Amino acid sequence: MGFDQFVTDRLDRLLGYATAITCDKHLAQDIVQNVLMRAQGKWERIGAMDAPYLYVKRMVTNDYLSWRHRRAAREIAVERSELAKHVPSMADPADAHAEREAMRARIAILPRKQRAALVLRFYEDCSDAEIAQVLGCAESTVRSQLSRALQTLRTHELARSATLGVHS
Repeated sequence: MGFDQFVTDRLDRLLGYATAITCDKHLAQDIVQNVLMRAQGKWERIGAMDAPYLYVKRMVTNDYLSWRHRRAAREIAVERSELAKHVPSMADPADAHAEREAMRARIAILPRKQRAALVLRFYEDCSDAEIAQVLGCAESTVRSQLSRALQTLRTHELARSATLGVHS
């Protein structure tokens, strides 16, 4: 498969994956664009691989986890929280969209590798072996990251529920 066909077939999945791990549509678009530009120059080698999509997904993951985007991600998070203080929240009529946004907000609290592992498991439906390949770690590390991520989410959800219960 040629590069153009790969992009045609997989761009939506890559953008969806990147949006899920970054919790930011615009940052996800930047990451995918940067990765695809790099991948195009190496496509002869990448395209010959058994699973070029997994390789490109790993490139997206690595780019997200890299230091280049840490500052941008922090700045975006700060801007959103500041904006939320000054803008009244409005209910979104699309329940599915609202649920996705709520989930993004929940997983945004997780460390980057835990978030990536969680998205790969539950959004991309990857096995431990596939996640390990994408993250460049051992399968036992994947299980550990998933366990910690789920425990953090449970703890935050319990705290959130308790807080809502006190104010009700």
